[in-house]
Amino acid sequence: MATYDPFRDLDRLASSLFDTVRGPRRMPMDLYRDGDHYVLTADLPGIDPGSVDIDVDGQLLTIRAERTLTSGEDVKWITREREAASFLRQLNLGQGIDTERISANYSNGVLSVMIPVSEKAKPRKIEVSSEGSAPVLQAQESNQSNKDEPQPIEQ
Repeated sequence: MATYDPFRDLDRLASSLFDTVRGPRRMPMDLYRDGDHYVLTADLPGIDPGSVDIDVDGQLLTIRAERTLTSGEDVKWITREREAASFLRQLNLGQGIDTERISANYSNGVLSVMIPVSEKAKPRKIEVSSEGSAPVLQAQESNQSNKDEPQPIEQ
């Protein structure tokens, strides 16, 4: 059986009164590169997947989500530690991202966003071609009459 702790309730009340951060909260996230795409994972427990909104505007990726709590009319709360909240996270994607192919999945309270690297930004090997023979550069000492023109030297 749960016991009543007045100090815990007092601590929760004090932190809610002195908590000046109102508005969207930040969601914890991880970001890593896996081959030719980046993977962003963000913890969003208790979020309705329909409330998750992901936008790309130029190179700015914005993730928004809402957690709403439902309660019946005749409910008498014993304890209520979870609260409704808005979550917001923005990332500057930089250059080299294929913004047309970004995809997302929400499973078990974790949002996964796949951010592909554009073909132009992928590392590639540059082939060096050569012709049958390399041109030979020649130069010679200039005489006084043509000192402004480069002159080849015989080897």
